[in-house]
Amino acid sequence: MSEGDLPGPSVTQRDLVARASGTERPHPEPATVGAAPEHAAPEPAAKGADTGQGRAAAPGAAPATAPAPPAADAGPRRLLALAVPTLGVLVAEPIYLLFDLAVVGRLGAQALAGLAVGGLILTLASTQLTFLSYGTTARSARRHGAGDRAGAVAEGVQATWLALGIGLALLLAVQAAAAPLTRVIAGGAEIAGQALPWVRIALFGVPLILIAMAGNGWLRGVQETRRPLIFVVCGLALSAVLCPLLVHGLWFAPHWGLPGSAVANVAGQAVTAVLFLFALVRERAALRPRGAVMRKQLVLGRDLIVRSLAFQACFVSAAAVASRFGAASVAAHQVVLQLWNFLALTLDALAIAAQTLVGAALGGGDARGARGLAGRVTRWSLLFAVALAGCFALAAAVLPPLFTTDPAVLDRIAVIWWFFVAIIPVAGVVFALDGVLLGAGDAAYLRTTTMAAALVAFLPAIWLALVFGWGVAGIWSGLVAFMLARLLAVGSRAISGRWARVGADLPVR
Repeated sequence: MSEGDLPGPSVTQRDLVARASGTERPHPEPATVGAAPEHAAPEPAAKGADTGQGRAAAPGAAPATAPAPPAADAGPRRLLALAVPTLGVLVAEPIYLLFDLAVVGRLGAQALAGLAVGGLILTLASTQLTFLSYGTTARSARRHGAGDRAGAVAEGVQATWLALGIGLALLLAVQAAAAPLTRVIAGGAEIAGQALPWVRIALFGVPLILIAMAGNGWLRGVQETRRPLIFVVCGLALSAVLCPLLVHGLWFAPHWGLPGSAVANVAGQAVTAVLFLFALVRERAALRPRGAVMRKQLVLGRDLIVRSLAFQACFVSAAAVASRFGAASVAAHQVVLQLWNFLALTLDALAIAAQTLVGAALGGGDARGARGLAGRVTRWSLLFAVALAGCFALAAAVLPPLFTTDPAVLDRIAVIWWFFVAIIPVAGVVFALDGVLLGAGDAAYLRTTTMAAALVAFLPAIWLALVFGWGVAGIWSGLVAFMLARLLAVGSRAISGRWARVGADLPVR
């Protein structure tokens, strides 16, 4: 184990269950590439920390629990127990943002446009850093699978330090550029004047958002998905109460207009961040920053950021090309794209559960079990996606009119609809295998193949659609090609088994 690696005993989840039942295996599984060296001496755990070794927790620490069944043996019930609360976390903020939009909308078009501009800037400043959740889950799940809860929590501590440092840097940098950036995006002084005060307040939430990402990451890694849902809902509930009060000055509250929306958002984000920080403190983990561990997290983060930027380039290009085909085309594209985004959140919840369980299985030294789990999760996700595709196929005549009554928009939605339905089963497989490979720490492979799929399939189809006038059918043909290219990449990787490298620490790639 190299210097700076997190400490932890090399013991599998199966060993823990066997010890608890008195049926410990007589012959341990052989170590493979990526396993933690046996001679590495673990650091002493903080007093009262739950390390999975039966040590009593100090007063106020997170309660010790009996060892869970091996991750590789997880069935549909356990997968759903992880996925359903995760889905709640994923959809809670989009639902709140719709409420925020409705509250601000009563101020008029200028305020609504200002919120749109400000929201875009905040999104650009924070959403590309999802490695703080997904990367932390991958590293923490391996520690947890090795029976080293203290090491899993320590990954969360280091991710939280990263979140705080990066968040403060972004806060200062974007505050300095807020005025010109707002003017460029708004395209007019009136909208920029509405957006700028909102942006200046909302940016104070960036470090808080990133802390919540890191908290979600390590708690998913230790297979606790209910607490993150509670923390997120508590914060959003406060924001939902404050937003109409501060925007419209109800019940003797100050009448702040659009800036009141930003204040409500930051207040809720602060509550969520504090709850995640308190969860770390309750674990009695060592809180000092460890540069070597943070550097490893950043390497994983680099790959995930590049992958995220490839997605952004594709969908921004698709929107830009759709706008060239007229208002009806861009409106139809946006309607179906929002349905696709909601569907992606649903399938992503299953993928995150797969990431957690696969990481734990590999951390516990069970490569064969991890491969079996990958196959089962992929089949379940495919079946779920086929069912969703059937529902959307049956709803082809009734669902689009709920979004618009414009005949031209409905005509173009009808063109897109069957591309959308056709790729749902493909997405079920791709998203599940994305989760499997992320759980294995195979982010570099996902980065490279996603970029290749974007450059070879999606982007050429989009721009050819513009050149040859293929309309929205050409754009969605590009998305189909993109998903099929990703299916080929992740499918071949999963079948090869080269991703299933065991050990409490992620293998160096």
